[in-house]
Amino acid sequence: MKVIDHISKANDTLLSFEVLPPLKGKTIMSLYDHLDPLMEFKPSWINVTYHRSETMFKKKADGTFEKVEVRKRPGTVGICAAIMNHYKIDAVPHIICGGFTKRETEDALIDLDFLGIDNVLVLRGDAAKNETSFESEPGGNNFAIDLLKQVSSMNNGVYIDEDIKSGGKTNFCMGVAGYPEKHFEAPNLEIDLLKLKEKVEAGAEYIMTQMFFDNQKFFDFVNSCKAIGINVPIIPGLKPITNKKQLSVLPRIFHVDIPTDLSNAINKCKTDAECEQVGAEWLIQQSKELKQFGVPVLHYYTLGKPKVIRSVVEELF
Repeated sequence: MKVIDHISKANDTLLSFEVLPPLKGKTIMSLYDHLDPLMEFKPSWINVTYHRSETMFKKKADGTFEKVEVRKRPGTVGICAAIMNHYKIDAVPHIICGGFTKRETEDALIDLDFLGIDNVLVLRGDAAKNETSFESEPGGNNFAIDLLKQVSSMNNGVYIDEDIKSGGKTNFCMGVAGYPEKHFEAPNLEIDLLKLKEKVEAGAEYIMTQMFFDNQKFFDFVNSCKAIGINVPIIPGLKPITNKKQLSVLPRIFHVDIPTDLSNAINKCKTDAECEQVGAEWLIQQSKELKQFGVPVLHYYTLGKPKVIRSVVEELF
């Protein structure tokens, strides 16, 4: 079922989770062990992130170096199929611009369509670790809206090869990312919102937000979206803080602010276990307030912390 259909048929706030693909060398059981404690809460779907390959230089026997590409978390398409087969639940793969040509993207979308996966979250993706700014592949999509338009074209039976006439139409429900505290590359929030509106006008059916820790920023974001005519469902993305290191790591990597009350409480903790307790309590209150606000879905980034997420969800569902 499409994400937008889950939302339209719901009588109350829905629940969804997001997982990382296992590292190469791990089995699918590592993912099932991660998800099993959460499945009793009957999430409507599971998001699966996609990670571009990384460039490494390996020393050869003759002393020279060879440039190789390594994908540390492969298998997103297969993982989505495994989740759907194992749990009988919808899976939402992330598709990204970085590291892929348009033809590679088209082939991946065909595979997803063949598997009966009818949801995608369309993202530009991050810059490669060895790049200071995002660079697309030659023949790839430059921006999320370009990738969105490619998916939309396939939904209309239009493929890259012009000799494909009356091509089979895919049927993807497309989501896009939103940033309550603006995307770090946008000059200001107003322009960021206008770019988001362009994505909605190009076919995005819902918005999934970056994590945030101050609900007022989400409320303001929703109101700003409505003010410029963005009327699709906006789903809050949520994550607990679980250690002191994240007080500096999360703002640096994800460009989000951490409220003073939360950072002060975390800094008073003496162990990671205490940090997890504080982070969970903050997320519970966040979630209750968001639910009261009427959000369509509470989407949790599990990211290796299923026990913490479980303790939060137990208080809500």
